[in-house]
Amino acid sequence: MKDEWELISRAQRGDMDAFRQLVERARVNIFRLAYDLTGNRHDAEDLSQEVFLKAYRSLPHFRGDAKWNSWLYRITVNTCYDHHKSGATKIMKRYEEIESVESNHVGQGSAILPDKSADAAMIQENIEKALCQLTLRERSVFVLRHYHDLPLKQIAETLEISDGTVKTLLFRAIQKLRQDLAFYKNDLGLEGR
Repeated sequence: MKDEWELISRAQRGDMDAFRQLVERARVNIFRLAYDLTGNRHDAEDLSQEVFLKAYRSLPHFRGDAKWNSWLYRITVNTCYDHHKSGATKIMKRYEEIESVESNHVGQGSAILPDKSADAAMIQENIEKALCQLTLRERSVFVLRHYHDLPLKQIAETLEISDGTVKTLLFRAIQKLRQDLAFYKNDLGLEGR
């Protein structure tokens, strides 16, 4: 943590190497969050770059009231919200990327079973469809909690909403996902659970 604050302080004084180190530490998590919110690799790459550009421009105003990662997550979520509002959202199915990755591995002698691959792709497609049915705020809270393992308090800080609002949005998201994905429960014979 002390090392991070030192890098932030140096970056605020114009040290580009320090800022580059901060970006390098956070770039995977920011890309993952942007991808989880957009469902599109191309958009996630573009938005990640935009996030770091915004962070660089706003760096002199970073006072440390929030954690560095929370601040970057907030910029990421807001950038994704703006992207969504602009109508530029292109929903691409994750299973296409999974198939692309798996086809690369098959050529390398890997023994991937076609049925398992198809099942995984179908499950991922259905999860993505269900996530797309959530409001952007519900999806943001769900993704930050379940994909990025943030505690509720940090989600509230990141999204600048109350803890109670986080709990409500998370509850709604889970209820909607349970409803949209209930057929899996029935297929597995878990109807009574």
